[in-house]
Amino acid sequence: MAKKDKRIDAYIEKAQPFAQPIMKHLRKLVHQACPAVTETVKWGMPCFEYKGPFCSMASFKQHTVFGFWKYKLMKDPKNYLGSIKADGGEAMGNMGRIASLKDLPPDKIILGFLKQAIKLNDDEVKLERNVKNPVNEKNATPTPEFAAALKKNKKAWKVWEDWTPGKKKEYVDWLREAKTEDTRKKRTDQAVEWISEGKIRNWKYIKK
Repeated sequence: MAKKDKRIDAYIEKAQPFAQPIMKHLRKLVHQACPAVTETVKWGMPCFEYKGPFCSMASFKQHTVFGFWKYKLMKDPKNYLGSIKADGGEAMGNMGRIASLKDLPPDKIILGFLKQAIKLNDDEVKLERNVKNPVNEKNATPTPEFAAALKKNKKAWKVWEDWTPGKKKEYVDWLREAKTEDTRKKRTDQAVEWISEGKIRNWKYIKK
């Protein structure tokens, strides 16, 4: 088994009690599938590398997340990596919110995903960069519903008006990716709260 990074040990120890067994189990599966994996910490969260970016995990107050760097290229016939139930589809946590071991797919499924990710890196398959949609005011324009929600909060609207198109687009895309109306509403409320505090979409992952 590859050498473990003590920083990840510390990260797990500091996590909420519910999250510790989840991350320990996921870490075990990563090493089981890829003995040559390298552990590290990037963006303040545990990351695993094998011939490049591989997968990562993180813990929050009420849930954990686990994701694959190249999940868009992976076969997923049962939609574990982007199901409505999991509300996945984000590079950082495309297996959705994980609050207990019961929320994880079967080990066999996770190991299968890990093997796919290994092969993608072995074959040097690259993720295509989205160069067709450069960031500009047009694709950073909020929907009428989102704009209305922002305007109801004076602080949020002021911050929004002062922001660059790039910062705006991160939120616009996040809301657009919601797969249900309920999820979209929850994300809208959360977005308005964060924006009113001057927080960019991925503020949690910025090193302090």
